[in-house]
Amino acid sequence: QVQLVESGGGLVQAGGSLRLSCTTSGRIFRINAMGWYRQAPGKQRELVATITGGGSTTYADSVKGRFTISRDNAKNTVYLQMNSLKPEDTAVYYCNVDGARDPPLSRIYYWGQGTQVTVSP
Repeated sequence: QVQLVESGGGLVQAGGSLRLSCTTSGRIFRINAMGWYRQAPGKQRELVATITGGGSTTYADSVKGRFTISRDNAKNTVYLQMNSLKPEDTAVYYCNVDGARDPPLSRIYYWGQGTQVTVSP
């Protein structure tokens, strides 16, 4: 069974930094991309950042210039470095894998349990 475990969340003041980690285990036939989403109370889950196997990255406009996504394939881990945090960054952050099952290679998304990030004014 595929499992994603996030860590690194916490409470920081505005302007501070946090580094989230997500370690994956289990069999995934193919990983198209890995990423981070976040969800604040009463709001929809939104995409924060993604990284492909080739290293291409995308970011939500709200975090560009402040957040950096990276990966360590040897450790099966994806990271999210968050700098210059703002109160509006407060949310539960979820690790995500955009992958494919064993043939016929249907698309599947895997999710971690989430880690809370709280940014105080």
